[in-house]
Amino acid sequence: MSNPNDPNVERTVVEEPAVVRREVSPAPASSNAGWWAAAVIAVIVAAGAVFLLNNNRSDELQAARDTGRTEAMLDTAASSAQQAANSATDATQRATESMARASAAAADNARAAADRTAENTKTAAANAADAATDAAAPASDTAPAQ
Repeated sequence: MSNPNDPNVERTVVEEPAVVRREVSPAPASSNAGWWAAAVIAVIVAAGAVFLLNNNRSDELQAARDTGRTEAMLDTAASSAQQAANSATDATQRATESMARASAAAADNARAAADRTAENTKTAAANAADAATDAAAPASDTAPAQ
């Protein structure tokens, strides 16, 4: 039998008339098909690994996008709330100033009305005093001459 590790192939050729001849020839060139198949399988496995890693990263990227979107929405809401608070503060301040002006105007109007009332009261008192003086005077002073 031949040795499987021997690079040469041994065969026996029988020719008529019975002569035995031994021929030793080099083994046929080994095919590289096995290596090519292994290379193709390695490329397919590598592509699958890249796909799986990118798919996981895609999920991570989506989670990061969602987190960023949520943070942006929270920042926008906080900014809007701050603007609303500032607007409310400004409105309260304007309302307070307006009320103060209205109160001052009402006080001025009340003071003017009180002054007019006091003046009218003095005038009415003077008129009443004059009428009382005229009524107390003798009737002859006021009677017409005949």
